[in-house]
Amino acid sequence: MTKKHLIVLAGPTASGKTATAIKLAKALETDIISADSRQFYKELSIGTAAPTEEELSQVNHFFVHHLSIDDKYDVADYEKDVIFLLKHYFKTNDVIVMTGGSGLFIDAVCNGLDAMPDISEEIRNRVTKMLEIEGLEALQKEVERVDPEYFQIVDKQNPRRLQRALEVFYQTGKPYSTFRRKNVAKRDFDIIKLAIHWDRDKLIERINKRVDLMMEQGLLDEVKSVYPKRHLNSLNTVGYKELFDYLDGKCTLEQAVEQIKINTRQYAKRQMTWLRKNNDYKWFTIEEIDEMIDFCTDKAGLVRTGC
Repeated sequence: MTKKHLIVLAGPTASGKTATAIKLAKALETDIISADSRQFYKELSIGTAAPTEEELSQVNHFFVHHLSIDDKYDVADYEKDVIFLLKHYFKTNDVIVMTGGSGLFIDAVCNGLDAMPDISEEIRNRVTKMLEIEGLEALQKEVERVDPEYFQIVDKQNPRRLQRALEVFYQTGKPYSTFRRKNVAKRDFDIIKLAIHWDRDKLIERINKRVDLMMEQGLLDEVKSVYPKRHLNSLNTVGYKELFDYLDGKCTLEQAVEQIKINTRQYAKRQMTWLRKNNDYKWFTIEEIDEMIDFCTDKAGLVRTGC
């Protein structure tokens, strides 16, 4: 029986994962699974840099625009859905490509989810009140105090991630990081991990240019269209929350755009920190697509027939 392979293509935001994954999938004559948790939502295209219609027409993509921002969907749902897909997909295919910037979602598929303790309603309410009364900064400071290891890699602008870390700590007295990756789930497929490397200054330049392009493409109008639902967790993401502040009169448009660039650069830095902690990734520059293809075909024992 031929061994099945999941090819993971990771990299910081604006590194060119979408275009590179398409080239890789075409060469291997396969499909793509999105591991970008904000590209799941059909209302969000410009600000999430979701694949364009032209890109989607080149290669079939799973988990792109399959949800509404109103839907409740988390990493556990994603793991279950992807594993179910792969179980059926691998009956007729030997390889598939997964790409995206949501490290937690990639980890869930590759390694499974950790068994976390049940949280009491009292503690959950305590942490919720902390956010409501003291704000995001209070959560950040408290997570840094009780779990500095997790604080180094967590999305510090995502209150739910911070709340979860504090809930676990208050419930058990142990840092959230000690519960992570206790057991790696056994998968019936092999995983090949690739990552895109960029010079720091060049990546910053790409990020800044991409934000400007998003604004030219109509990001502000997209944000206005979802503004009435700005309280949803699905909209608590870079590119949207900064423009919500502008629409709320808290800053100028220029200030909001600059803050998007700053927050995106910080997000890219956290993504790189996460990737560097994982020694399983083979690093390539974006120009080394042929080398990526050869690496995958060699690892998976495939014959290169695609373009």
